[in-house]
Amino acid sequence: MIKIGLIGKTNTGKTTFFNSATLSSAEISNYPFTTKQANVGNAHAITLCVHREFNMQDQPKNSRCIDGWRFIPIELVDLPGLIKGAWEGKGLGNQFLSIAAQSDALLHIVDASGSIDASGKIAEPGTGDPVADIADIEEELVMWYLKLLEGNRDKISRAINSGVDTVNAITEVFRGIGVREEHVRLALAQNNLGEKAFDDFGPDKSKAFVWSLRDISKPTLIVANKVDLPSAAENFHRIREEYKDTIVVPSSADAELTLRRAESRGLIHYLPGDERFEIKDQTELNDKQKWALNFIRKDILGEYMRTGVQFAINVAVFKLLKMNAVYPVADATKMTDKHGNVLPDVYLMRSGTSVEDLAKEIHSELAKGLLYALDLRNGLRLPANYQLKDRDVLSIVSAKKKKQ
Repeated sequence: MIKIGLIGKTNTGKTTFFNSATLSSAEISNYPFTTKQANVGNAHAITLCVHREFNMQDQPKNSRCIDGWRFIPIELVDLPGLIKGAWEGKGLGNQFLSIAAQSDALLHIVDASGSIDASGKIAEPGTGDPVADIADIEEELVMWYLKLLEGNRDKISRAINSGVDTVNAITEVFRGIGVREEHVRLALAQNNLGEKAFDDFGPDKSKAFVWSLRDISKPTLIVANKVDLPSAAENFHRIREEYKDTIVVPSSADAELTLRRAESRGLIHYLPGDERFEIKDQTELNDKQKWALNFIRKDILGEYMRTGVQFAINVAVFKLLKMNAVYPVADATKMTDKHGNVLPDVYLMRSGTSVEDLAKEIHSELAKGLLYALDLRNGLRLPANYQLKDRDVLSIVSAKKKKQ
């Protein structure tokens, strides 16, 4: 399952974001390090389901389908807030970094209203600097990577001198935090280090390399949270100007949490990520609830179209991680699994993966006897090395399968 980590300083709204996406009840407070241990829960990547295209009623098993949208489970992790020096173990730095290492992508939650100071403590709105806050956290992550590189410099050099190529030698050191060979190769190329001897990497080159490696191996978008508070609009534009090469999503996690809880109580009809909601019965709402919902409708959805929570998750999954939603079925005629469930499963497969990769994901035995896959839109036979596309619906034909 895809794992997305929430990073940022304390009091930026990470836990509110987590609760709104998972409908959990993790503790929210304004004192530092409320999140002492990672909160882990299931959120969803949402994509348009294919069942209407085939004029069928689906029967999802590994996901849900609501109003024509397929909700695919992903794991969301709310990490302890970072402070300066986290890479050296200050605060909860070691715990944070060990958990962040397991994430496929990161959502950097920042308080766009400037309501926290440099240490993450609550301050008057507008007095904090979210642009500087982002830089602080990014520096911590890069220093963590640099610490790994420099702390293992002798090990890398020995491996290279024994005949291991530079890419593999460096990858081995970073493999435990999800770094792959292609990440290292691309980071070296971006810094013109592909042909340079590792022992000749000076301090500047080494830091430039790990900056690239961090960006490539832990793709990140910025969530400009609390956009409904004073000073947020101005800071949101500052963030976008400063980080032009990074996706910045405006967000009000508090508004999303309000809508999700109102929906769970049957007061409104709302799907995560929707641009609107419908109040079911005005008489069921008290004055405070009416005011809150009207504020969300006018000042958040009216201004930004959405609360940003679900949008940020979708962007992380489908844009940063380049995942494709693929629907495998056992029976090509009925589009069912062996139990008769229509379009039961959807798999998130990384761009560039093949029919063979999908077969392995479903079952190792299916992959061993793989012959081809059948594209259920046009009946074409797809070879084992066919690269999967988003919304592919296919049936894998296997010699092992035929014997069953």
